[in-house]
Amino acid sequence: MKLYHTSDRSIPAPDLHYGRKNADFGQGFYLTPDRSFALRWAGAKAILNSYELDLSGLSVHRFRQDTEWFDYIFRNRRGEDSLDADVVIGPIANDTIFNTMGILSSGFLSPEEALELLRVGPAYTQVALKTEQAAARLRFLSAEPIARLEEGLRRREQEEYLRAVGEAMSRLTQKE
Repeated sequence: MKLYHTSDRSIPAPDLHYGRKNADFGQGFYLTPDRSFALRWAGAKAILNSYELDLSGLSVHRFRQDTEWFDYIFRNRRGEDSLDADVVIGPIANDTIFNTMGILSSGFLSPEEALELLRVGPAYTQVALKTEQAAARLRFLSAEPIARLEEGLRRREQEEYLRAVGEAMSRLTQKE
């Protein structure tokens, strides 16, 4: 499996314990199989790290945008990582990418409404390495400076997403 991670530096040996414990899939090293996505959301002076992951012999949990995924994400955001897997693969919760200011996880919405809103927009995939066994199966390929940021495309995608979330929230509030 070919994977990408953007950073401000080359990362030949990822640290699974660096970063937020309350991310979508809990503590781990996050990558994506979508090179275009990795490039689009990179900051200035970013480095695109490329890897290969051999999944053989690892326990892998795959999520779809369903209730199990939603429950897992919200448990992790409260620091309650409970899944015993070496690798977790599934959709990224767009509310963190597109910065909806925490409304989806605020408790203001019912779980059903929040899940409906999390399904709005593009479905990008993330891969979280959770264990040292998984990190040992990750082979570093290269680190290349990102020559051209896709700022315009990222901005248009964010505006489209926020518009779609606004429309979905209007529909939800009209149901009441």
